Amino acid sequence: MTAKPSRSEAANTARSAAEKAAPPAAAPAPHSPAASGRVKQLAFLHEFAQLLTEARDWDELMRTLVDRTTAAIGVEVCSCYLLDRDGARLTLTATNGLDREQVGKVSLAVGQGVTGRAAQTRQPVMSRDVTDDPQFSWVRGFDVHGLHAMLSMPLLWNQQLVGVLNVQTTAVRDFSPDEVDFLGTIAALLGGLVEKGRMQAEAAAQLDRLSQLDAARAELLAVVTHELRTPLAVVRAYVDLLADAAAEYSGEERRNQVETWRAGTVDQISRLDRLVDGILASVRGEGLTGLRRDPFDVVAAISGTVGTLALLLRTRAVRWHPPNAQLIARGDEARFQQVLEQILDNEAKYAPPEEAVSIGVWRIGDEVHVYITDDGPGVPIGDWEAVFQPYVRLDRARSRGSGIGLFAARRLMEGMGGRVWIEKNGYGGSRFMVALPAE
Repeated sequence: MTAKPSRSEAANTARSAAEKAAPPAAAPAPHSPAASGRVKQLAFLHEFAQLLTEARDWDELMRTLVDRTTAAIGVEVCSCYLLDRDGARLTLTATNGLDREQVGKVSLAVGQGVTGRAAQTRQPVMSRDVTDDPQFSWVRGFDVHGLHAMLSMPLLWNQQLVGVLNVQTTAVRDFSPDEVDFLGTIAALLGGLVEKGRMQAEAAAQLDRLSQLDAARAELLAVVTHELRTPLAVVRAYVDLLADAAAEYSGEERRNQVETWRAGTVDQISRLDRLVDGILASVRGEGLTGLRRDPFDVVAAISGTVGTLALLLRTRAVRWHPPNAQLIARGDEARFQQVLEQILDNEAKYAPPEEAVSIGVWRIGDEVHVYITDDGPGVPIGDWEAVFQPYVRLDRARSRGSGIGLFAARRLMEGMGGRVWIEKNGYGGSRFMVALPAE
């Protein structure tokens, strides 16, 4: 008598028979065309990423983009359009297979044609044959006869549209899902690279434009300041002639006065000449690096500046009581006086005419401090830093300057190791402070 098999043995037997009868699972063989294609795609993407990061400039980046995509997808044409900064149009940036002379010239509105529709929907758009597709937008002088199938893939970066990548073939056909996925993978890889490369190219172009403007400015300043030398020399000669003539026909007292006037005028002409030298030095790049840091008497420098600007400050009282002792600081004396002149000129322009101007100097620690103030309300506290910015004028109605005087004063002080700032004067107003390292 034969024993009946147990329930578990019967189940195992049935499972074994079913496995033998069932066909094998559908998995690609290691060397099947599908697996080989995936490996090639992955190798291409790796190589493509390397090529893009090694591109020397923007044009090479875009040429690499379309050339390698053309070969990878196996098509006849690949073109890339980028979204303009206003977000309204797509402009051709690179192409392989069409006229490259049209790069930068051909553009499509967002929503126009197959390319514009891919940009508008942010989804891939495919046309089996563009010659029978009413949505295709023919661009005269760029598109050529003989192209049929087209696939447009949007380029996205951080959820923002960057542009559209197009591929076209001479055959009438549908692109396979694998081809659509592969182009989508390339587009995903390119979106950020293209946008970052574009931003870098735009920054480089802007820097180049600024460099050109700076070079033109420097050339203009050099020409203008050079041409100023001749009229300054002529003015000085005429001043001497006028003074000689006036002295010849005047009495002793009048001659002394004429000589004083001539000395003052010649001194100002010499000052203009030095300013011309300073501008030329700045144009040559020596402006701030060429400032001296020699010891000089700050008290004597202040007294000289007050004397030079006596005519300018004649409408108001000037309170300047020089200390008996010298106060020696290190810096460029001529440029230091130029800073004082600029601040005093500001006082003459903006301080109320009836208010006096006060000047003082003392040593604090390792610095010699100079203050200049008036009895008026002073500079509003919120503008204490703004007035040192270029082209800032607080009172445009009364201003006669360019708004760069105090900016230049701060640059000069920093160039000789000093500083200039505004603080309260203790009487409800403000005062300008200038400091240099003490000797």
